[in-house]
Amino acid sequence: MTITRRSFLSASAAFAAAPVLRATAAPLPREADIVVIGAGAAGIAAALRVMAANRKVVVVEAASQIGGRCITDSTTFDVAFDRGARWMHNPETNPMIRLARSVGLDVSPAPAGQKMRIGRRNARAGETEEFLAALVRANRAIDEASRGKLDTSCASVLPNNLGDWAGAAEFVLGANFAGKDLKDLSAIDKARAQDRNAAVACRQGLGTLIAKLGEQAPVALSTPAKRITWSKRDVSVETQAGKITARAAIITVSTNVLTADTIKFDPEVPKRTLDAASKLGLGSYDHIVLQLSGNPLGLARDDIIIEQSNSTRTALLFANIGGSSLCSIDVGGSFGRDLSAQGEPAMAAFAKEWITKLFGNEAAAALKKTSATRWNASPFVMGAMSAAAPGGQLSRKILADPIGCMYLAGEATHETLWGTVDGAWESGERAAEAALRRIGALRDEPADVPTQSTKRRQKR
Repeated sequence: MTITRRSFLSASAAFAAAPVLRATAAPLPREADIVVIGAGAAGIAAALRVMAANRKVVVVEAASQIGGRCITDSTTFDVAFDRGARWMHNPETNPMIRLARSVGLDVSPAPAGQKMRIGRRNARAGETEEFLAALVRANRAIDEASRGKLDTSCASVLPNNLGDWAGAAEFVLGANFAGKDLKDLSAIDKARAQDRNAAVACRQGLGTLIAKLGEQAPVALSTPAKRITWSKRDVSVETQAGKITARAAIITVSTNVLTADTIKFDPEVPKRTLDAASKLGLGSYDHIVLQLSGNPLGLARDDIIIEQSNSTRTALLFANIGGSSLCSIDVGGSFGRDLSAQGEPAMAAFAKEWITKLFGNEAAAALKKTSATRWNASPFVMGAMSAAAPGGQLSRKILADPIGCMYLAGEATHETLWGTVDGAWESGERAAEAALRRIGALRDEPADVPTQSTKRRQKR
């Protein structure tokens, strides 16, 4: 059976749910056409694409749940919240949005912008315009620098006329956007990432969406890959539950996991690939979630607040999530990494201090419960999203090159949608199609069938 992208969406929505192969519930298959390492967005997208081509696939996942960096927490508070990624993008072309609706989940536009806080007051209209103008100047400078022959850091090309808004602009464009400070971020990588548009949220949670879609695939949870033996003809994956032999493998682990030597490869992964992964190390981005009684901040549902700050010790506030009493204080970059390393009590203390600074003692007094993510300490992820170091943007293409019969996927391999679940999903589809072609299960698509990437290029 040969299937094209045109028929994939309708086919995938109609799959009968496949059993989740928990390590204690069902034996691990010993053979497959394609084996997938990782059950995040990229891994699930790859598995569904292989299933749509009527080929046998097995997904092995080290963690105890499907989702990767998309995890919806439904137990800590009375309402659910996303511990990782929370937005999708490009609603006109993003297949995940159609898939969400096909499995009965609700999607809606995310907040269109953010509000600015200056101390304990809201910014005036003129001040907000000044901030937006500063952002435009900073973005323009980064775009212009990206056209040069040599890549450089975003910080090195910022204009000198950002005034009082320099700190906020650096936070929005660096730590909040990529999980890294602008001095650690490639200007080319940042400029090429700016084709993403309106954000879309899943009301039940983005992690819920990935888990729901993952129900359709055979996934072995709590089954980390220990060793992968590969050649140009086949591959075998060793786990504590046994060995899987396949004709191709799709590996969706993060760049930090890949370079940490957590999974042994025989022969070793080429140095060229590991060097590329090291230049795409994960930034730091965490949520400190507060449950506040009443609405002590006086904000609307899903309001987004940033502050006029003159240091990196700052955050983004996502208030009254979905109309609930939960507010997320998001920290990233070098400050967020250092804070996360100190543990949850230190993170909660900062969040309380920060909202007190901006909204007064009444806000802190209304605090009932806190919870914080620490993605850098997660052994199966080791960070947030990939962000290219200066000079490292070309590493994304290198990372996507096949290694024998192995294909790497994940947001780090996407040249424009890196750092997004959309990029992870598309990279999984792309890797699956390459693997299917290798085993002779997929012919080249007709030239008139646009992919998600070509649709964006045609639109621009």
